[in-house]
Amino acid sequence: MSARRTERLLNLTIALLAGRRYLTKDQIRRAVPDYERCATDDAFERMFERDKDELRDLGIPLVTGALDPLYGDELGYRIDRAAYALPEVSFAPDELAVLGLAARAWQQASLSHAAGTAVLKLRGAGVDPDESALLGLEPRIGATEAAFGELWTAVRDRYPVRFSYRGPKDTAPAPRSVEPWGLLSRGGRWYLVGLDRERGAPRVFRVGRVVGRAVPDGAAGSVLVPPGTDIREQLHRMAPPEPREVATVRVRPEAALGLRRAATQVGSVAGWDLLEIPYGDVDHFASELIGYGPTVVAIAPESLRAAVLERLHVMVAPA
Repeated sequence: MSARRTERLLNLTIALLAGRRYLTKDQIRRAVPDYERCATDDAFERMFERDKDELRDLGIPLVTGALDPLYGDELGYRIDRAAYALPEVSFAPDELAVLGLAARAWQQASLSHAAGTAVLKLRGAGVDPDESALLGLEPRIGATEAAFGELWTAVRDRYPVRFSYRGPKDTAPAPRSVEPWGLLSRGGRWYLVGLDRERGAPRVFRVGRVVGRAVPDGAAGSVLVPPGTDIREQLHRMAPPEPREVATVRVRPEAALGLRRAATQVGSVAGWDLLEIPYGDVDHFASELIGYGPTVVAIAPESLRAAVLERLHVMVAPA
């Protein structure tokens, strides 16, 4: 399936999930950019019919119904949310690692922007969208590492990259040319594992220490991962595990689903839920908490509270 068609099906799914009621074909056409660009009604009809069949083949419960219960002559479309929701599932640690990386890449592909655009278009079409229906479509993994998207693309397309890197003992950033083998997350941080061309040996780079952009330094497909390479073992050997801390966080009921999934303990106090959540990097986790707005309050440790408050002060300070 082409990237453009995948994006169109995603936009269609978002629109059908966000509508509180059945949507007319006209409302759907105005909400999905590819449909708006159709030159004729017939072209739109053919594309929409193919996409409906594709969604159903993917197991998405697209249903039709009368827009007016008294007059059933005009049909509308929506996704049955009860049938769409997944039952509780569990994953092995390796599977969770892959899903976490996919979620981050998904966010880098501007899923949140797609959902926001669909909501705005639905409002413009006279629909009152239910934005809560899109919570499961918007990963809450932080996007603090500016170079992540470029490094992810390099890993995916197998080409070398150049970037400036400030190591823990460096006084200034130094240029690096790397053949990327993989990206891994550990302790709230992302790491690039690959071959350092200048040193001629495998190295691990913390993505948060990349300064500026990561730019291509060779042709796509030119990077070959040596047979038998275990990038997890490389990360463990060259970047020993860092100590983790446990945060105490107060959360409004039914808010911050991403934090709830990571919580090891859940309680309640004065109308709030009280979560205990392990984390590895205070700056990364503070940025994540800020993203949930007033529905989340950091309680402990004090270093986390201070990091959250520092970010809030920066946000409200006059320019």
